[in-house]
Amino acid sequence: MKLQKYTKQHLLLIAGMLFCFACTEEKPKPVITEATKIEKNPFRFYKDIEVKPGLNFEILSWGKGVDSIGGYQILMSDSVRNNYKSAAVDRKGIITDAWNMDLDNDGNPEIYIQLLSKKNVSDLNVFEYAGGDFNKIGFPSLSANQKKGYAGNDKFFIKNGDLFRSFPVKDTVDSTKTISKTYQYKLSGSSFSTSEVKPEEGKGKS
Repeated sequence: MKLQKYTKQHLLLIAGMLFCFACTEEKPKPVITEATKIEKNPFRFYKDIEVKPGLNFEILSWGKGVDSIGGYQILMSDSVRNNYKSAAVDRKGIITDAWNMDLDNDGNPEIYIQLLSKKNVSDLNVFEYAGGDFNKIGFPSLSANQKKGYAGNDKFFIKNGDLFRSFPVKDTVDSTKTISKTYQYKLSGSSFSTSEVKPEEGKGKS
């Protein structure tokens, strides 16, 4: 009986020690991770252009590192015909605006993408959507004559369905004065033509 009592005492002592050890042992702390932050708009530029009900063009740009280098994509959604197309383009410049026109009145929409190629110099990338594909149309650079006095700060604007570009230059007669040069662009087929207009003829909302 003494052996049985002695054994029970030891068992109770061991059980108590185990209980105390279990109470004092630190429980592993749960690992808490911060939720990944998801930006509402991860693209440098995004614009949805509705040409007509059911026909939309979305322009979005992306790129890591230098702002002026990356790419952009044009997404065409024709929900009426269940037709969807896209075009990926390399980008050298920061996209500042995008719009659609039909400058040659051929029924095929053109997408105009304005880029800031330098600190204050703008340029256009133009794509016509025709025949189920995106066709790039080269936008003309300023000629040597047009560049006289040119120092950037271009503004593209539309007036009465026509496309214009204006920028300030030094007056050749009086260098202390600044005047504005304005050019009108017309599209025929897949090529642009340019003509200079008087300031009062080219005024419009930018």
